[in-house]
Amino acid sequence: MLMLQPLVALNQFERALIRERQREGIAIAKAKKLFNGRKPALDKAAVSKLHQMVADGESKVNIAKSLRISRASVYIYI
Repeated sequence: MLMLQPLVALNQFERALIRERQREGIAIAKAKKLFNGRKPALDKAAVSKLHQMVADGESKVNIAKSLRISRASVYIYI
């Protein structure tokens, strides 16, 4: 147990350094407009279609299948 504690501390320190370098890299990429994140699953027209289908009483499963997105994404857009 006594030998394990320094290894754990070293591992936690190394992980903190990795995360710090990752955050710095993302910040640099955002400054250069290279890091935009993930593209939205639906465009504006598809979102309006989704809202219309919800208003018409369409089931969430059928909406997801017709727009080829997950059911969870349907709930996010609602």
